[in-house]
This record gives sequence, structure tokens and C-alpha cells, in this order.
Amino acid sequence: MRYRDMKKVIILGSTGSIGTQALEVAEKYPDKFSIVGLCCNASRDILAQIEKYSPKCVAVQDGVLAGEIKERFPSVTVYTGSEGICKVAESSADLLINALVGISGLRPTLRAIESGKDVALANKETLVAGGELVMPLAKAKGVDILPVDSEHSAIWQSLIAKNVYRILLTASGGAFRDWDKSRLIEAKACDALKHPNWDMGAKVTIDSATLMNKGLEIIEAMHLFGVECDDIKVLVHRQSVVHSMVEYADGSVIAQMSYPDMRLPIQIAMLYPERGNFAFEKFDFVGKNLTFEEADEDRFPCLAIAKYCAKEKGIAPIIMNAANEILVNAYLNNKIKFYDIPYYIRRALDEFYKGQRVESETQIYEVDRAVRDFVTQRLAEKR
Repeated sequence: MRYRDMKKVIILGSTGSIGTQALEVAEKYPDKFSIVGLCCNASRDILAQIEKYSPKCVAVQDGVLAGEIKERFPSVTVYTGSEGICKVAESSADLLINALVGISGLRPTLRAIESGKDVALANKETLVAGGELVMPLAKAKGVDILPVDSEHSAIWQSLIAKNVYRILLTASGGAFRDWDKSRLIEAKACDALKHPNWDMGAKVTIDSATLMNKGLEIIEAMHLFGVECDDIKVLVHRQSVVHSMVEYADGSVIAQMSYPDMRLPIQIAMLYPERGNFAFEKFDFVGKNLTFEEADEDRFPCLAIAKYCAKEKGIAPIIMNAANEILVNAYLNNKIKFYDIPYYIRRALDEFYKGQRVESETQIYEVDRAVRDFVTQRLAEKR
């Protein structure tokens, strides 16, 4: 899609890590972006954002916060709940940045596409659970799905020729990359949250520690770039400088490299199809070593589970994602152990996956709800 000089931008998840960094990028280009919509769960940080950016509409989950916004900013249209998020997603704009966490990002993505706006996507679960609906709808509506994840942004930038052999998807390895299996059995969430390279939200940081994040990214890449699971190889790259690579049939490899700063892929998606200057820290190659290792699926079985679901397609990724969201929350609250996460994901797959294909948005949410109830009940029985 081609834009006017000033892009009207909506940010879902504006008070989170990606959302706040997107606002930083917008500040660097005041002549390029107008923030017209904001959304968050219940963070009062949105009050300062409304004061600063003067959006036309906002959505929050918390009713008390919504009331305060209405009182302080009477010119702003305020919505509440999940339906309110969709109202903001449907409102007039050129670009929607989806930085929500979990499957909650799927429905507003679909509403944004239906309303004809491009989507800068930082919400992996949208494509993991709903990619079979999202990508055909985007094609039919003639809108772009612009990757915000650093890895998918790197792949997108490196796809400059035909005859691709495979995608090389890099992983930092997370906080537990050097822990042996016996130590991982007792690994605590507080340790998992100490990511060596990135400052991310809690859910994504735990997914990084289990390597589920890389599994989700495999499925996301399949939908974004039209490849199969076997065309994607995960490499542990400790320095997080090479954000991913594309290997061509002749043996050439094109890599995208930069300092590990999410503001760069966010900026690339926001400014597309232009390339702007980068006003933040840049990478100095002098004296640096770059290393690559095989991902260990024995120590990190969530990656193997995700690859299985990626190959199966259908509702398998929906089941995996729903179970994982419940289990990550339980792990963060110290209710389960590290290897309980893959164990209960397998149980959910055994219970629900019988080869079913994805048929509708309603089906996705029905499967998601049933899996969440199942896993929650199994955890209650465990205690």
C-alpha cells in the first residue's frame, strides 16, 4: 500500500515493550506519523500517552481506567474489553501495529485487515493460531502484513532473489542456553526472566527460555513467507547480531545484521516502503566474534513439539499455543516446573488433535477455550 506523507497509526499494546518502542520511533519522525489509536490492558501509563499523542480513540480492559480517561480526555473516544480493541482496530488509519500478547491479537488483526489497513505484526500468536485465515484475507484485501519480530524482519529484508534453499532462523538461546538437563528440572521463572540479550515482556522471555518462541516463529515464518517447516533451520546465535539469514540454492547466504534493538525492525515496518535513518545505537563489528550452534531439542523439547505442530498444521498449532499460554502463566507464578510445560502441551495435543483442519475464526476460539479449560483442570488436579 502507498501512503500519504503522514501515516495514521494505531498501536495495540501501546504500554508494553514493543508499543513503547514504536512510540519512540514515531517521535523520531514527527512528520511521518500521527498516532490516532492506542490500546492497553490496564496500565495507567496510557494516560501520559494520551496526553502526549492525542489519539482519537483508545481501548482499555479496565473499566475504572476507562472512566478516568473519559473524564480527563472528553474528546477521546474510549472503548473497553476485547470488543473495544476491535473497535479501535477497525477505526480509520493507515497502519495498525499489533503488539498484543497471546491469541488476543488474532481478532483485532482480522478486523484491521477487513477494514483495509496494513498490519505491522509483533503478535506471533495471530499467525500461529490463525495464519490459515489471516494470510488469505490479507491477500484478498490487498493489504501488507509487515513483520516486526527481528528474525522475520531479517528474513523479509534478505529475500532479495528467487531459488531459496532454506531460511536460517537465529535464536539467542535464552537464559538457560548453558544449563544442562538436570539443572533445568528445577529452573525457576525468576532465572528464565534474566534474558542475556533482549529486554522483552515476561511471556516472550519465558518462551525464549523454553525455545517455544523459536517454534512459534517457525510457524509464523511459514505463513509469512510461504515455506514449509523443513525449509527452516534454527541456529543458536548467542550474540543476537545476525537476526536471521536466507540461504539460496547456489550456496549464497544473505544475512541481516544489526545491534539487538527492537526499534530497528519496528522502524522498518513503520516506514515501509521507505528506509529511514536510525537515530539509536549502531553495531560496531571491530573485535566481535559471531558464533552459531545447533539447537538442542532434547534439553528444549518445546522446539520439537512446535516443529511437529508446524508440520501437522490445522488445529495442532492452536492447541499448542493455548496450552503454552496457560502453562507459561503457571510457571511465572511458580505453580509448575520447567519441564511441566512440554509435558502438558503433549497431553493437550493427545486429547484434542485428531487431524482437524482450520475452518473458521469461531472454531479457532472454541478450540482455544477448550484447551485452556483442559490444561487448567489438569493443573488443578496436580495440586
